[in-house]
Amino acid sequence: MATAHTTAHGHHDAHHGEGAHGSVKSYVIGFVLSVILTAIPFGLVMSGALPAGTAIPVCFGLGIVQILVHLVYFLHMNSSSARSWNMAAFLFTLLIVAILVVGSWWVMLHLNANMMPGAMPME
Repeated sequence: MATAHTTAHGHHDAHHGEGAHGSVKSYVIGFVLSVILTAIPFGLVMSGALPAGTAIPVCFGLGIVQILVHLVYFLHMNSSSARSWNMAAFLFTLLIVAILVVGSWWVMLHLNANMMPGAMPME
């Protein structure tokens, strides 16, 4: 005999009582925060309220905050022990993204120095 509760359609409902899914309120809060965190950098750049040297770090900072909002409100990343595999997968993804970004940046910097037409020896 199965230990999980079975509905009339034969599906198991054991995972529904764990609270793994967010409420409508948490999704609305996440959506509103995401819209605000998108509108602020857009408004700053389009209005020219900040010089470029200030606007770029502000936009990056707000982008990082938006990533955190998405992780908490939409992906339900928290510090519970049941989520340890999710956290490990997330950290691995961060590592891969960092390697791609830093590696691409390094290649682009060196292409400028190594591929200039005047710098190539003529044969």
